[in-house]
Amino acid sequence: MMKLDFSKGENQECIVATSFYGSDCYGGKPFIVAREPVNPEADEDDGYVVSYVHDEKTRESNFWVTDAKSSDLHVVAVVKLPRLVPSCFHGIFVKESDLCKLHNC
Repeated sequence: MMKLDFSKGENQECIVATSFYGSDCYGGKPFIVAREPVNPEADEDDGYVVSYVHDEKTRESNFWVTDAKSSDLHVVAVVKLPRLVPSCFHGIFVKESDLCKLHNC
C-alpha cells in the first residue's frame, strides 16, 4: 500500500508512505476513513486507511486499519475474519446520514 502526494510536482518523488502486507499477501482496494468526518478543518489524511488483506499461504483474510498520517502507514489494528474474502472483493464506506437518505430512516 502506498500513500502518494501529487502536489509535489512532476520532478519530485511522490511516494510519501508505504506499508507492506507480507510475503504472499495481497490487499484489496484501500479506502480512507476520516477520523472526524464532520470536521471541515481536518487534514486530508487525518484518518485511517482500511483494506482487506488475503494471505495465499494460510488462505486467511484480515481487515487492516492503518494510520493515514504516519510515514509508514502504521498498522493500528488487524482483525482476523471468519471467512475468506476474495482478492477481487470491493467495498465502499457510506455515512449513516447518506444511507438514511436512500432508505428514509
